[in-house]
Amino acid sequence: MKSFVNVSVKQEKINLLNFDRKGMQAFFVEIGEKPFRATQLIKWIYQEGEYDFDLMTNLSKSLRAYLKEHCCIVAPDIIFEQVASDGTRKWVVEMGGGNKVEAVYIPEAKRATLCVSSQVGCALACTFCSTAQQGFNRNLSTAEIIGQLIAANERVGEQGRVTNVVMMGMGEPLLNFDNVVPAMNLMTEDFAFGLSKRRVTISTSGVVPAMHRLTEVCDVSMAVSLHAPTDALRDILVPINQKYPLKELMAACKKYIATSPRGFITFEYVMLDGVNDSQADARALVKLLKNVPSKMNLIPFNPFPDTKYECSSPEVIERFRDVLYKAGIVTTVRKTRGEDIDAACGQLVGKVKDKSRRAEKLKRMEAMHEN
Repeated sequence: MKSFVNVSVKQEKINLLNFDRKGMQAFFVEIGEKPFRATQLIKWIYQEGEYDFDLMTNLSKSLRAYLKEHCCIVAPDIIFEQVASDGTRKWVVEMGGGNKVEAVYIPEAKRATLCVSSQVGCALACTFCSTAQQGFNRNLSTAEIIGQLIAANERVGEQGRVTNVVMMGMGEPLLNFDNVVPAMNLMTEDFAFGLSKRRVTISTSGVVPAMHRLTEVCDVSMAVSLHAPTDALRDILVPINQKYPLKELMAACKKYIATSPRGFITFEYVMLDGVNDSQADARALVKLLKNVPSKMNLIPFNPFPDTKYECSSPEVIERFRDVLYKAGIVTTVRKTRGEDIDAACGQLVGKVKDKSRRAEKLKRMEAMHEN
């Protein structure tokens, strides 16, 4: 596989990694070419790993010359790697402008999962998530999102090739809808990565209008960061709930299930000691999900500096799980991966030039509270 053009070179050119097949077809039609050129180019990039236009021999010389002059194939660079004791790898990915994001590669016996970031920082403010404390800078482009998958496969080689993708890295994917959807299209595109739609999962904290919109254009698997069974508690833990409360969120989930390749929604629930882990909370969760085909992932809380939360004990998590299981909800306790390199769920931070100034605001609020 050829190496990428350096991220700092010729940014004024059209980056072809920003196009899924539909977008690539529109591009070729716009420059007077036939739409089938899109399939040819996608196969060169994603199946052949070829980024030199001169070597794309089934394209005409005139088209190759045009692409060479006006286009580029540019992906972000992995600039740092940490490997955990369990084999998990965390990669720091350079996004320019002083911003970096993190992606996590999780190898297992029969699959390899890549946790992909969609934003530099996060525009939401979930109180138990380290990423959310960093503030927000910008959305990632489609090229920067799909580039994480390209770079991962290049790093691990054919034997470790990514089989599953979860859009659960830094950021809220549905707040970057127009760039995330083409990236997921490329993940499932037969002429690109060819991943099963059951093996590509988009995660959301509950951006309800975007969930409805997603049913019209994409049908990958969905995970919802729930974390609380009532509006009163979720308003605190997941503040977007104040805008889209649980009644609206559950309705959106039911609608999405109708198009989902898996026929259910995966719900993520971080276990916070003394906050959301009581037997009453478990029973309230059963009631909330009564008519929603569900799979529940219970996530032991992964600590980060200055957090006020602690993880529920294994015994408490087990009792919580048993309540859900006895009610017929398929429930698993997620095994923590990469904790010794801060690569576990909720621990990704990257390096964010915070345009939202959230970190600064949080410090002021904490100082006022202490006084």
